Amino acid sequence: MNSSPSPPTAEKAAYVNQMFAGIAHRYDLLNRLMTGGQDVNWRREVVALCRLPAAGRLLDVGTGTGDIAYEAKRTHRDAEVIGCDFTFEMMEVGRRKRAVRSPRFPGGGRTGRVEFVQGDGLHLPFADGYFDAVASGFLLRNVTDVDTCLAEQRRVTRPGGRIVCLETSPPPPTMLEPLLRFYMLRAIPVLGRLFSTGIGTEGNVLGPRDAAYRYLPQSTVAFLQPEETARQFERAGFRHVSYVRKMMGTVAIHVGTA
Repeated sequence: MNSSPSPPTAEKAAYVNQMFAGIAHRYDLLNRLMTGGQDVNWRREVVALCRLPAAGRLLDVGTGTGDIAYEAKRTHRDAEVIGCDFTFEMMEVGRRKRAVRSPRFPGGGRTGRVEFVQGDGLHLPFADGYFDAVASGFLLRNVTDVDTCLAEQRRVTRPGGRIVCLETSPPPPTMLEPLLRFYMLRAIPVLGRLFSTGIGTEGNVLGPRDAAYRYLPQSTVAFLQPEETARQFERAGFRHVSYVRKMMGTVAIHVGTA
């Protein structure tokens, strides 16, 4: 059976860290393939929903290879944009993209750059109320404590600032649910096997080299429905919480105000 149960909570952080380290070099490609390129549009929507002031401060938590952070810098040239992740290898891929993704502006070359900071989403290394907006993409289902993760994002967001979260969701209970589950649990691992290389070997924490692309859809199916995530936002102290579903209900963008 082609399954890979999620690791116990006590081991999850180390598992996820090693998993993303192993797929860093193929992460962007496989995101494009799995979403039909729609993840690019979703990240643009995330940045727009942040309502970042022209010279504001944005934190991209779980930045990975920095796509949300680079999009924010592209549209807000004078903003301070920081990407934070605990997987060094993912950020290294992001740093290598800097020459291509950091925008050039007329009359002065580059105005600032995206900065990458290694850190844990459950213990963010930033001062209270420092950011005007905090964004994340596909982070929450990979942390060991969603409530603590949201509380930390609330802590570092200024009063009136925004949190915007892009996350996968379990397939909604519609006629398409069996098809969507088949795609997630069967087709995505095949894509991972075909287009990724070097994702672990038999016998290590990752198991077979396609283990990452079995864990990821399984973590989606096991995650919260969007209305449950919205309630967690409210428990963390965010107001005016709303969300919109994407990709036939398997992705949601949540927004809240600090």
